[in-house]
Amino acid sequence: MSEKVLYPSMIEKLPEIDLPVPGVQGRLFQGSGMQAVFFSVDSTAEIPPHAHQAQWGVVLDGEMELTVDGVTRRCGRGDSYYIPSGAVHAVRILSPLKALDVFDEPARYGVKKEST
Repeated sequence: MSEKVLYPSMIEKLPEIDLPVPGVQGRLFQGSGMQAVFFSVDSTAEIPPHAHQAQWGVVLDGEMELTVDGVTRRCGRGDSYYIPSGAVHAVRILSPLKALDVFDEPARYGVKKEST
């Protein structure tokens, strides 16, 4: 039986984002007015409370807890979520996770610089 591949090579070839959260990686698809990021987390992780422009996402595999403006909900495969612009939110990754997030700002993430 072959290993399950969620992100094909066309996604894995996208540039990696510069994200200072251990264990969390993202591949950037850049649009003119927004960004889409294919996130991968190999184990559990926490993203502390923060706020930015609007964000929409969908869990492709795994589970997480999302807290938006003090309200927490559990999200699993197939669940989508919307975070309004300016809403304080945090994420607790409960298992290995893959998610696709779209950010309503063109420069939310920069591309990770190659190490020399």
